Amino acid sequence: MRTAQAKYHIGQVVRHRKHPFRGVIFDVDAMFSNTQDWYDSIPEDVRPRKDQPFYHLLAENDESYYIAYVSEQNLIPDETGEPVDHPDLPDLFGDFEDGTYPLQFQLN
Repeated sequence: MRTAQAKYHIGQVVRHRKHPFRGVIFDVDAMFSNTQDWYDSIPEDVRPRKDQPFYHLLAENDESYYIAYVSEQNLIPDETGEPVDHPDLPDLFGDFEDGTYPLQFQLN
């Protein structure tokens, strides 16, 4: 199985290619690293490949804030230049600057 280098980086604001949400990347898995039940819950015709980076996002939509786990193929850069309002952002990141969030918390 091949692994790819991550296209996006921690602190970057991205949006989902098909669903109406955006978020800030706070962790990256080089390839799928969630449960098989989670993977199987995705309809087979839109299920992403496992051999690509998957991103953990502090995500938001018009109705709520949450944590999302998204394959690289389903992300695009957010070009709005607008900050994300997720309430957990200050726990990990500094202030929004130049379209990104600087990491303020040391990850292992």
